[in-house]
Amino acid sequence: MIGSFLSLNTDMQWIYRNEPVTELPTDCAGFVYLITNTENGRMYVGKKLSRFKTTRYKMHTQKNGKKVRKKIKGAVSSDWQDYYGSSDQLNRDVETLGKDRFRREILYYCRSKAELNYVEAREQFARKVLESDQYYNGHIRVRVHGSLIINKDI
Repeated sequence: MIGSFLSLNTDMQWIYRNEPVTELPTDCAGFVYLITNTENGRMYVGKKLSRFKTTRYKMHTQKNGKKVRKKIKGAVSSDWQDYYGSSDQLNRDVETLGKDRFRREILYYCRSKAELNYVEAREQFARKVLESDQYYNGHIRVRVHGSLIINKDI
């Protein structure tokens, strides 16, 4: 019983090169992933940021007594451990069939948002996700500036 629980639990985790992932590399801005429905083989290619940028404001009193808002930037960990993509169809299937019917695989770790956007789009176009019913992907949305990609080992 315990063995089947552990294998079921591993199936719900993210996998990278056939190994369960519990933490992301420190230099990882995000990752490109493949989620596969093990019931029918249908797949979803997407990306996930590892951290979200946050901005908050703090009131600060200057020496002259004037109050100003000071911008404080930070980052908060994303919900990557529990994430199943942004496709409504995929999320309905996850809810209907159960999380244990899906394999979540990390394909690439990326060190910047530009690299993340580029690698996701490259993978989606290479797999022709919009040309087949085998994918949950309904659109490809990308915006990447070439100067952030040129001469990078991607």
